[in-house]
Amino acid sequence: MFGPQRELFARLAEGQSPDALMITCSDSRIDANLITQTKPGELFILRNAGNIVPAWGSNGGEAATVEYALEVLGIKDIIVCGHTHCGAVGAMVAPESVTALPAVRAWLDHAEATRRIMRDSYGALEGQALVDTAVEENVLAQIENLRTHPAVMSRLMRGQLTLHAWVYDIEDGSVHAFSPDVGQFVPVAEAGHGEPEPAERLRRHKVC
Repeated sequence: MFGPQRELFARLAEGQSPDALMITCSDSRIDANLITQTKPGELFILRNAGNIVPAWGSNGGEAATVEYALEVLGIKDIIVCGHTHCGAVGAMVAPESVTALPAVRAWLDHAEATRRIMRDSYGALEGQALVDTAVEENVLAQIENLRTHPAVMSRLMRGQLTLHAWVYDIEDGSVHAFSPDVGQFVPVAEAGHGEPEPAERLRRHKVC
């Protein structure tokens, strides 16, 4: 595959200038470039279990990646992309399933907000409906965590950055984005270019 794209990689060897930072899950079924139909060099990618962005102060690789993307690469769009059938999100709402995985359990502590939102606001849901809703809520929770990062906050205040909340459906290949206008995830082509508002102003339908 290298041969036909030799000129592209020759240019990339001189440096990178990606269009967006995409934060998505490490799930092997997720291919960020395939989902966005992008080529090498067009997307800066951060992957981990559950597409989690720890709030500022964790001093982990996620914070370093976000900071580099903004301060060095000048990225103006950040996409947090969750996906259906996410094992990490399933473990968020059923933490007993990872009792024997202490590292995984500790990592998921960064998504405690998602777990509490599901417990307090969606108590009537169960099974796949519970996980599907948790996937969406988790994406929105990570958007809120992103806002705590100084580099993100500064650019949002100056109108130099847009945050996007996406969910990719593994079964049919569709992508849904959160639309502030309707307060729901809708097909990405219908979502417009606005970003999610802070959580206290966008909480969607509740199931009590």
